[in-house]
This record gives sequence, structure tokens and C-alpha cells, in this order.
Amino acid sequence: MSEQPKMNKAELEAFYAKRKKKNWAFLVILTSLIVLFFAITILKMS
Repeated sequence: MSEQPKMNKAELEAFYAKRKKKNWAFLVILTSLIVLFFAITILKMS
């Protein structure tokens, strides 16, 4: 079995900060797609 090397506290905080930024970017993209599809649906109904 291969064990992953342990990260020190600074590396761990940097990893979490990077992951948090990716999560926010994904949330923005997902929300904008939802709004876009909603707007297209409303426009097609009228």
C-alpha cells in the first residue's frame, strides 16, 4: 500500500484555499447556466 506524504499546516491551508476558490468558480458557472436556461425558457414561452 502506498501512503500519501503528510502535508504541513501551511501546505494544507493553501490546498484548502485553492479548493475553496475552485468551488466558488464552479458555483458561479452553475448559477449562470441555470439563469441562462431559465431566461431562454421564459423567452420561448412568450
